[in-house]
Amino acid sequence: MRVRISGETVRGDFVKEIEAISGVNLMACNQCGRCSAGCPVAFTLDVQPNQVIRMAQLGMEEVLASATIWTCAACLTCVARCPKGIDLPRVMEALRQISLRHGDDHLRTAGLDADLLTRAPQMAIIGGLRKYTR
Repeated sequence: MRVRISGETVRGDFVKEIEAISGVNLMACNQCGRCSAGCPVAFTLDVQPNQVIRMAQLGMEEVLASATIWTCAACLTCVARCPKGIDLPRVMEALRQISLRHGDDHLRTAGLDADLLTRAPQMAIIGGLRKYTR
């Protein structure tokens, strides 16, 4: 994959959108790798957490195609280990929101049991589908 890095990509609209949604300054990350080293689901990820941050820092919209943003358990281990206090689960959520806004629809309700749809809280269903149906 060929990557072009410029001031336009590093401070471009994609980076600004992630930062606006998440409230996280992406440039504060110094790529120490502690988030990836402590991640309990790292073995299942196609892109490691520190790589997600790096791709976001560089304005690489390819990060939206990563299964990692949908797999993140949001357990906050990465936040606890980060010397800069980067809230990576908020970044992952921002990336999921951007992906959904771009029309990458991962909500698959057609196969759900009708009883579940009537008895379960709607937010639980939507939250689960949004995160785990990739």
